[in-house]
Amino acid sequence: MPAVSGIDKGNGRVYPGYLTPFVAITCIVAAMGGLIFGYDIGISGGVTSMPSFLKSFFPSVYEKQQANSSANQYCQYNSESLTLFTSSLYLAALIASLVASSVTRKFGRKWSMLFGGVLFLAGALTNGLAQGVWMLIVGRLLLGFGIGFANQSVPLYLSEMAPSKYRGALNIGFQLSITVGILVANVLNFFFAKIKGGWGWRLSLGGAMVPALIITVGSVFLPDTPNSMIERGQHDEARKQLRKVRGVNDVDGEFNDLVAASEASKQVEHPWRNLLRRKYRPHLTMAVLIPFFQQFTGINVIMFYAPVLFDTIGFGNDASLMSAVITGLVNVSATFVSICTVDKWGRRRLFLEGGAQMLICQAVIAACIGYKFGVDGNPGELPKWYAFVVVIFICIYVAAFAWSWGPLGWLVPSEIFPLEIRSAAQSVNVSVNMAFTFLVAQVFLNMLCHLKFGLFIFFAFFVVLMTIFIHFFLPETKGIPIEEMGQVWKNHWFWSRYVGQDDFLANGGLEMHKEETAVNNV
Repeated sequence: MPAVSGIDKGNGRVYPGYLTPFVAITCIVAAMGGLIFGYDIGISGGVTSMPSFLKSFFPSVYEKQQANSSANQYCQYNSESLTLFTSSLYLAALIASLVASSVTRKFGRKWSMLFGGVLFLAGALTNGLAQGVWMLIVGRLLLGFGIGFANQSVPLYLSEMAPSKYRGALNIGFQLSITVGILVANVLNFFFAKIKGGWGWRLSLGGAMVPALIITVGSVFLPDTPNSMIERGQHDEARKQLRKVRGVNDVDGEFNDLVAASEASKQVEHPWRNLLRRKYRPHLTMAVLIPFFQQFTGINVIMFYAPVLFDTIGFGNDASLMSAVITGLVNVSATFVSICTVDKWGRRRLFLEGGAQMLICQAVIAACIGYKFGVDGNPGELPKWYAFVVVIFICIYVAAFAWSWGPLGWLVPSEIFPLEIRSAAQSVNVSVNMAFTFLVAQVFLNMLCHLKFGLFIFFAFFVVLMTIFIHFFLPETKGIPIEEMGQVWKNHWFWSRYVGQDDFLANGGLEMHKEETAVNNV
């Protein structure tokens, strides 16, 4: 296996070790936690375009779809109850991510993943057996609780377990499993929609039990991270685990840094309140703005409602599901680009290139839809070249997201937080992500109805903002050990105003208040 060395560019610190098969396997298993999130994203848009599902639970939408009573195709799927079905999950995930912070900190990352898998399993079973809208909503809430726990713990687990040189690639395994989940859901939707009798949607929704079982069973056998063991006082076990993880016996330097960071974190009685301290200003800013911007790329408009969107612009039911499969394939393929390049080219370059590419695609898509649909939503007959152009540019847009904001939106926040605020800050990150995912999912169909093709211009505006933000305010974090990340803020042109040279010690610990230091020395 290739040798690795985690280098702190601030002080030249090197941690010996290798990318061991043990680490690779555990990270692959842990990354499977993304399957449940991805499967749900892909499945929700598919079932909401199935006539049998709409007829059973949302008859008003079904009647509008079948009778084509609305001359305005933009408003064909506009229904508050339909959007509530999709978006209720993310409200539950927001709440769960806040609770998950305490569970992850006190009991470890793996048990938080296990709990998330069990909750998701219960939600999938409830949805698959649903007899009314209320069962759908209850099932969605349970799915949301599961996703909240998994999304809070899996990125932390991957960032803590991976060697710094390969942290980006291994962490992006989480995003890869999300994209695989989306693709699998899209493929299943395509075939289940063809089942005679109109009960294929039950298989689509109930099929979520499979990824739930994968993460539930997998987490039982996963070891916990050395960081988490030290945090819970298991120092001897943590040293053994660190040797196994790094593949070398000489782990004293990294182990001592982890212990120092843990001891410093124990001095913090209120990590949530601590987030508001001046020296954590850059961390809190990234924990809020990165997930906010990630949702306002407009990607969930495509991935949630891809079949609905394609059907709206005239592809027909089967064609719309197939187009969603195509975008799913692009999503998975482009994520491999990020895995191969993130630790070579760095986070910033991928962020900036992806932003520029998404902006161009959104402008072209808005122009195409505006040209044929205008403002009245009545396109007449759509030529094949038009459908081809729209799908091509949506695929290029999805590819840009899949190698930039998709994986990096989870990677960067999970690797920049000091141990003493890590669980709380990651909960803020997930909560903001879920809050704006909920908002976008809840208002998208209504916005499509009112903004029409201008919806893509709306998201393009935010892509401009987020690209400017990354250019000026995000320092490069590749190759820097996770417990040494404080150095990047000290050397940044803007954040150095908030993070002093004495705030983060070179050994990964924290500079405590002078009063606390004095008391500890007595």
